[in-house]
Amino acid sequence: MMRSVGVEEELLLVDSASGEPRALSAAVLASASRVSHDTDEQGFEAELHREQLEFATRPQTSMTELWNEVRGWRREAAHHAERLGAAVAALATSPLQVRPSISSEERYRWLLEQFGLTAQEQLTCGCHVHVSVASDEEGVAVLDRIRPWLPVLLALSANSPFWQGKDSQYASYRSRVWGRWPSAGPVEIFGSAERYHAQVEAMLGTGVLRDKGMVYFDARLSHKYGTVEVRVADVCLAPSTTLLLAALTRGLVERAAQQWQDGEPPVPHGVGLLRLAAWRAGRSGMDGNLLHPLTMRPEPADSVVQALLEHVRAALDDDDLALVREGLDEISRSGTGARFQRELLRRTGSLRDVVVECARRTAG
Repeated sequence: MMRSVGVEEELLLVDSASGEPRALSAAVLASASRVSHDTDEQGFEAELHREQLEFATRPQTSMTELWNEVRGWRREAAHHAERLGAAVAALATSPLQVRPSISSEERYRWLLEQFGLTAQEQLTCGCHVHVSVASDEEGVAVLDRIRPWLPVLLALSANSPFWQGKDSQYASYRSRVWGRWPSAGPVEIFGSAERYHAQVEAMLGTGVLRDKGMVYFDARLSHKYGTVEVRVADVCLAPSTTLLLAALTRGLVERAAQQWQDGEPPVPHGVGLLRLAAWRAGRSGMDGNLLHPLTMRPEPADSVVQALLEHVRAALDDDDLALVREGLDEISRSGTGARFQRELLRRTGSLRDVVVECARRTAG
């Protein structure tokens, strides 16, 4: 049976004219709530900062249906923002300077109190992909085996070159900012669901983390759903890239589950190497070398992406394989969101124009 896939995307709320982030999440949610009262469907949620908005799709086995949902939620978010003189932009960081404001929920106030500037400055937008698993045991086996491939997904999604009005020199600066959380990043091989859950409970027992929602591993067992949740990617400017990530992630999960069933052990890279691979992916995106997931030696990004495709090919059906090839070809031709933003800045000389054009594209 085909595994279901769901996507969560975080979007930046910006002024439609100036491109500056606007603290309007509560107003957008209120507008969306009035509509959902009639339709009994509410896919939007508040996030840590009032300048961002999150939506979640339903689980889908069809990539076409997932595509329709992602585009539909983006359009609806843009509609509600437009009513307030604002827009939504699928940007993983704000290109323009911003002083983010924390949402009013008690949980978020606790984060600000405990983590100070780490929480205050954490205005970043990611893309999380959920893929169904049959059990926690299968899920942990998957987590153990997809670890070295996650930086490649980060490189493909890279969409945050600017930070506080400056070029960060990274393709995904979001990944660097996100890494400030004490529980974020790659993790060791667990070997069993029992060891995974014991580690999570030990982390909660330190008192540093408030709840299981703060277990910010690059990939984790969802504490809400029967899924593996891959959290490594930037929010993607193009919904086609989101779909590419979803198809590749489902392929990685299926391939890893089959490896586990066949008794094939995980690649035994240590966390230190995985952190270097993630740094390299965040720094270069698709415009330089990446570390090959099996050898951990530098190779051109296109070569590493082809290795990923070969790794998951047998786990993809014909439709997903065609979708992945098309998505990879598009990135090879046009580049990532990070490259698009930089090229647009070179043409216009204006970060405002970068944000406004990205918001236009987000709205479809």
